[in-house]
Amino acid sequence: MTQNNRISRRARGALTMATAAGVLAPLAAVAAPAAAAPAAPKVVCTSAKAGLAAKLTKDITSALRNRRATTAIAFEDPATKTSCFLRKDSKFDSASVVKATVLATLLWDAKKHNRHLTAREAKLAKAMITQSDNASTSALWRQLGVSKVKGFLAAAKMTRTVPGSGGYWGLTQITAGDEQKLLRLLTNRNAVLSDSSRKYALDLMGKVVTSQRWGTSAGAPRAVKVQVKNGWLPRATHGWRVHSIGAFTGPGRNYTMAVLTHDNRTMNDGVATIQAVARAIHNDINPRGLAPSYSPTTAPQEVVPPMPRS
Repeated sequence: MTQNNRISRRARGALTMATAAGVLAPLAAVAAPAAAAPAAPKVVCTSAKAGLAAKLTKDITSALRNRRATTAIAFEDPATKTSCFLRKDSKFDSASVVKATVLATLLWDAKKHNRHLTAREAKLAKAMITQSDNASTSALWRQLGVSKVKGFLAAAKMTRTVPGSGGYWGLTQITAGDEQKLLRLLTNRNAVLSDSSRKYALDLMGKVVTSQRWGTSAGAPRAVKVQVKNGWLPRATHGWRVHSIGAFTGPGRNYTMAVLTHDNRTMNDGVATIQAVARAIHNDINPRGLAPSYSPTTAPQEVVPPMPRS
């Protein structure tokens, strides 16, 4: 064997090793299965009433099928020990839903100081809740300050809610789970809010102007009293935020729900998603034969609100 043949054989060996290291390894990597995408969260319901949890899970899931929005849900019906949750700890920009928290903070602070609301505070609170007036909210937000809002959140155990900074109360970070805690305080006796404060807040939520009585109210039996607060806000990311929280009370009925959405193309898309979920819940938990269900009479207007801030 000549020296050239020996070199050629060594070269071929080196090439074989290079091929193994540089080609087969990448091929092995390509052949490896790709990591599976995380499964989408599912609606989880529990109930003491036979068959109700399964029905709610099925119907809420069906209501959300093929909808674009990212949706969070928290629902509770103490009478049947029923609850449903979806993304309950996911955070959303609050938009005007936070106004119910601002009112609760005002009432909590007044209780701490053993005083009634002033005429000015009552006027601002009424406009803030019944008309979703931004200027009134900003005035109360300035008066209370973030420290008092945080104080109420701690007392209410709404630990995942983060007040908006720089006066942007509409960018408060909320979760469906925390909104449900607020609704629970409003509808049940507790040490955080007095009975008169709870009644006052629910009374205002029951007098929201007709054009804002959409959302979780859709499909509620006429036999129950509807108390709602809604919010809507478009931003460059996640499209329209559209939210609705509601308390439904009456003889033998005392249930609550919060439905939060973003990634909506339009405001009406968000409203439609919330109302589909609400109708499924109201229909499933109320006995057949109740009076015809409540249907919002005025279509929401796609009005772009000014950025909420103080």
